[in-house]
Amino acid sequence: MKKIGFLSFGHWTPSPQSQTRSAADVLLQSIDLAVEAERLGMDGAYFRVHHFARQLASPFPLLAAVGARTRKIEIGTAVIDMRYENPHYMAEDAGSADVIAGSRLQLGISRGSPEQVIDGWRHFGYQLREGEDDAALGRRHAETFLELLAGKGFAKPNPRPMFPNPPGLLRLEPFSAGLRERIWWGSATNATAVWAAKRGMHLQSSTLKFDESGEPLHVQQAAQIRAFRAAWAEAGHPREPRVSVSRSIFPLMNDLDRAYFGSDEEQTDQIGFLDGTTRAVFGRGYAAEPDVLIEELRKDEAIAEADTLLLTIPNQLGVAYNVHVMESILRSVAPGLGWR
Repeated sequence: MKKIGFLSFGHWTPSPQSQTRSAADVLLQSIDLAVEAERLGMDGAYFRVHHFARQLASPFPLLAAVGARTRKIEIGTAVIDMRYENPHYMAEDAGSADVIAGSRLQLGISRGSPEQVIDGWRHFGYQLREGEDDAALGRRHAETFLELLAGKGFAKPNPRPMFPNPPGLLRLEPFSAGLRERIWWGSATNATAVWAAKRGMHLQSSTLKFDESGEPLHVQQAAQIRAFRAAWAEAGHPREPRVSVSRSIFPLMNDLDRAYFGSDEEQTDQIGFLDGTTRAVFGRGYAAEPDVLIEELRKDEAIAEADTLLLTIPNQLGVAYNVHVMESILRSVAPGLGWR
């Protein structure tokens, strides 16, 4: 049994070809899509976070709204860019959303990806410390966030407070017990996967990874997952680790599916550069008739290693079409692979 969720990047554009022409369209349709995914029996509704773009940005109002409209499905992010986050404010927002959702949040956080603007986190009020780069800034914010989620008091109470205080140092409220154990780290390298394991964060491996061996993405990801699990075991955490990988998978069930995804343009890995020096491998998409898909996906080593699969969805095609895609995977592909 493998957990299967969807991952929406939340694009919108004022184009007549798009079903999401505004931020309101994306946000409201994201809620509807999560409700429909739960009805279908999907395990997770996950959302990407991008700043300075026509995409989903501030995640917690959306997560809270989804939590209020659903009952069982996991609700998460993949990922929140920690370079932009105030860990204290984020701990309050995350605690509130998790309380509303009944402890169903699965928060993916990370150092972040290439940005729409130069050093966008500076506009949010953050500065690098001496000798620090932006990746270290993201990790510093993440470690503070993890400490706050542990719930230990750290703030000295006012001797003349507006309202009575409990004894001792105060923590941020609302505190959601167990949320600390549901934090994931989005990793693009083997080293950061090991770093996350040591700190007791689950692993999210996306559709791209720094090219560390020249091998296909799924082979490199499988090695990354094994390194993560070995580091987790060495750290001695009492919990079982979780690992997700993201994939674009489209069963070709009808003529509309074939019109959208029937070409061979994205059927192989691609190599690109995230900046002037960082070579990355971008994962292939999968689009074929269900029986062919089953055989192709059976060869994906990273999917086999992971316990959770996040399906990247074309959110601009609207709720109804994405429900069709998810249902096709659940009914026509997942059983043949032993996922259901």
